[in-house]
Amino acid sequence: MKYNRRSFLKAAGLASVAFPTIIPSRVLGDTAPSKKITLGFIGVGYQGTKRNLTTFLNQSDCHVVSVCDAYMDRTEKAQKQVNEAYGNQDCKGYQDFREIINDPSIDAVVISTPDHWHVPMSIMAAMAGKHVFCEKPTLYIDEGRELADVCERQGIVFQAGIEDRSLVHYHKMVEWVRNGEIGDLERVIVGVPGGLSYPKEKPVAVPADLDWNLWQGPAAFHDFTANRTGFWQWRSIGSYCQGAILDMGTHLADTAQLGVNDPNVVPIEVSGTGEIPQDSMSNVPVSFDLLYRYSNGVEMQLKNGPKGGWDPDSCFLEFQGSKGWIRRKSWSAGIEASDRNILRTRYADGESVYWPLPPNEQRDFLDGIISGKRTTYPAIDLHDMSTMLHMGVICVELGRPLKWDPEAEVFVNDDEANRLRQGPVARDWENA
Repeated sequence: MKYNRRSFLKAAGLASVAFPTIIPSRVLGDTAPSKKITLGFIGVGYQGTKRNLTTFLNQSDCHVVSVCDAYMDRTEKAQKQVNEAYGNQDCKGYQDFREIINDPSIDAVVISTPDHWHVPMSIMAAMAGKHVFCEKPTLYIDEGRELADVCERQGIVFQAGIEDRSLVHYHKMVEWVRNGEIGDLERVIVGVPGGLSYPKEKPVAVPADLDWNLWQGPAAFHDFTANRTGFWQWRSIGSYCQGAILDMGTHLADTAQLGVNDPNVVPIEVSGTGEIPQDSMSNVPVSFDLLYRYSNGVEMQLKNGPKGGWDPDSCFLEFQGSKGWIRRKSWSAGIEASDRNILRTRYADGESVYWPLPPNEQRDFLDGIISGKRTTYPAIDLHDMSTMLHMGVICVELGRPLKWDPEAEVFVNDDEANRLRQGPVARDWENA
């Protein structure tokens, strides 16, 4: 059965799924090992270890039992981190993620890979009956719908690895907007760091500790080059990521779309301009100025700031309403408002129309497994957010405005744009 957007959201918000009994640590205290949620980690680079692994190791009701990375030295470092945290030598280390997917003792996987692996690995894990925590975003529009449908059919808990819905500043901004503190919302302005352009590179020998076939996976084959898997470089290559619009736009544009609160969730139109480098290793938009229109009449402008990569000062978010505005001028800035009384507004229990501030995404994932309830960021929300941003990438690539049908999830009367909703046929990496 294929759900349309409204029926899927309704079901996701109301339905509970029966899971094996796992008693939370807040009830048991120091949770018995047999009751802990067992986790396998796939991808243990910077995000996989510095944020995800470190956070999950501090949760008393889960236990990390295995780690994996196509770079074996990363696996070994993560394995050491886990063993030191637990004071033993029990953590298993793999290079092939299928060892984790196929392990029946693992309850859930944590995926922190480049974007082209997010959906394929998540689907493989879901089909194996495992709950999934996966970094954002999707690589193409259609695969996000496939992921949402698989998670719903399999009855697994999914949580996207994005923190913004749990950050108090952005939560309060959306809460004030949704509760009418600036009147009727009219426009949102979002600024994010732009992309980076890298020169082409000549092939070099594959590092001894890297399984290059596994790293590339379903992406089109390319000879290994010195910086191709670098922290920012792979984010600039369309086979692995759709660039800054999807990578950095995920954060603030998601908060913006929550504030817009359109009944269709995603926009119905996008227009604007952008630059895709020529004769470069980078082949995705590195600069952009996009205008989205929603069916409820709200507009959202998404544009790049003065710098690329991770530049906190290029992060900007402003909600403009019929009675005032609220904004945050950078990632670390405080919130400003047209009327300071807006910033003093608090709501008693049951007064706000917006959900309470959730815990961080890692804790919320574990709570979702324990309770069977909807996570802060389920697969359908990842799909909706990614769809909006993919629309912008395709707009820049084709150089023309686009209209979107949010019920059918297709571009209106545009075969060329619709072909870009899905990527090329996946490479047969398993037999390579």
